[in-house]
Amino acid sequence: MTDQDRPQEGKNTGPEGPEAPLHRRGIKSYVLRAGRMTQAQTRGLEEVWPKLGLTLDQGRQDLDALFGRSAPRVVEIGFGMGASLVEQAETHPDTDFIGIEVHAPGVGKLLDEADKRGLTNLRVYREDALAVLEQCLPEASLTTLQLFFPDPWPKKKHHKRRIVQPAFVELVRQRLKPGGTLHMATDWEAYAEWMAEVMDEAPGYVNTATEETTPYVRRPDFRPLTKFEARGERLGHGVWDLIYRRAE
Repeated sequence: MTDQDRPQEGKNTGPEGPEAPLHRRGIKSYVLRAGRMTQAQTRGLEEVWPKLGLTLDQGRQDLDALFGRSAPRVVEIGFGMGASLVEQAETHPDTDFIGIEVHAPGVGKLLDEADKRGLTNLRVYREDALAVLEQCLPEASLTTLQLFFPDPWPKKKHHKRRIVQPAFVELVRQRLKPGGTLHMATDWEAYAEWMAEVMDEAPGYVNTATEETTPYVRRPDFRPLTKFEARGERLGHGVWDLIYRRAE
């Protein structure tokens, strides 16, 4: 996966300070990149968005009313071009999914595919992920939050831009149901180590890794293997999964 294809994260903009919302603390954790829109992607944004798109202006969601049922709820931050999220929604019809992505071609592609497959258990935000968590998702409402292959910001001077920070994982914990999980995956070993360090210091989480694999877990079957990941495996590149459970 190139940096351009890599799923994008939420951002922080505005005045800094411990009392400011996370998304307004002046640190931007993603880069918006221009990209050409295909006919299918344009169709997704223009024709399917009114059915499946969500905005910050709608405020706090009643998820049971939104989906018309009570079901497990999964949120994925930075779904890239959406192939993995669409696959999950199609193979788990009894679960509701919400994807968050700022990259227009990716949002359009996912919406087009979701519509063609007749998926009714998927909704999409094209918004700042942190703002969505803070303003739109109720506390203790999520079964799982997924963060797959976020931008690692590898340079040390950019580490503050990484989305995985103590304040972020605490916000996620508040949105998870007791027993809900935060599932992260990265192909950068140094970022995997960073994630583990942040999570091990975070209150209210339990690492689900076994003694043999800790702090990581083997890739679970329910996380689809991406083309990028399969190519990396052939080249001997590593991928690290971390799954932490919100304490009861």
